[in-house]
Amino acid sequence: MSTSWLKNSGFEGSCRRGETNHKYTRPLGGVARRRMIPAGMLAKRERGGRLFAVPSGEGPSGVGETALGAAMMRAEESARADRLFDDPFAAAFVAAAPDAFADGPDPDDPAIAALTDAFRTNMALRTCFYDDYLRTACAQGCRQVVLVAAGLDTRAFRLDWPDGARIFELDLPEVLKFKDTVLADRDARARCTRTAVGIDLREDWPNELTKAGFDANVSTAWTAEGLLAYLSHDDAARLLTRITELSRPDSQLAVEAARLADDSTLTHAQAMPDLDQVSTLWKGGLNQDAAEWLRDRGWDVDEHDRATLAARYDRPISDTSTGGYLTAIRER
Repeated sequence: MSTSWLKNSGFEGSCRRGETNHKYTRPLGGVARRRMIPAGMLAKRERGGRLFAVPSGEGPSGVGETALGAAMMRAEESARADRLFDDPFAAAFVAAAPDAFADGPDPDDPAIAALTDAFRTNMALRTCFYDDYLRTACAQGCRQVVLVAAGLDTRAFRLDWPDGARIFELDLPEVLKFKDTVLADRDARARCTRTAVGIDLREDWPNELTKAGFDANVSTAWTAEGLLAYLSHDDAARLLTRITELSRPDSQLAVEAARLADDSTLTHAQAMPDLDQVSTLWKGGLNQDAAEWLRDRGWDVDEHDRATLAARYDRPISDTSTGGYLTAIRER
């Protein structure tokens, strides 16, 4: 497995400890472990004479709640003095849905605490990895980016993009509505041309993406971050097939590498009844090696194991045996 693309891209170590590179500041400070909720997020925040909160009932639910969970972990990472990245909007999403995790597992349970720490670390590494992948893809000429199942990702707002960059964000309409409401309340401004496409990925999303302005004749950088585990084999294969069909040569793709059964953190979580609310959403993803699946369909694939990335980003992990990511370039 390799991380050679990082070495050769000019972005090696670009996720640096404690650095910020944007004009926004994090809206809330400090992190509490109780119910996995950052401190101060249960209170609505006064800002400019308005309550900084989405009206009750407007937050995403179901699979959309996993986007809030990811935002929570990005907020916690951003609050660290040795943070690997800074997402200035992540805390705002959690603050806007204060009851989302009210029935979560007890964080004082040692097993839950250990698993939570593992998820936090994996999220920090994952975020850095996809940040660096997108920077590299743009440096290599991609100006069209598609974030499949974008969730509450804010890369359009927090990363520096080259002139002419355009980002398409695909996710459920209610997730994107919630996201845009919170970002508008923060007066957030995208650093590129951003287009949100609200659609269920089980529907004809390629048609909706094309109608929104996507150009299949342009080299594209795709991400399917944290997605495949929530799909069945058939749905995962259908998604990757559609991405392949929309990708001209030199387009790029980044996804998680491991099957659900091969990721020790996820399989550990599946065995814990207290986490059924989340783990029952996992469908397993591809039931074959994703790298080989992509190679068979004309992609040149590079594999990146989590342990190597952890060493590169100087963030130790306890389980070095499983997990990682794939980057791929379309050859034919």
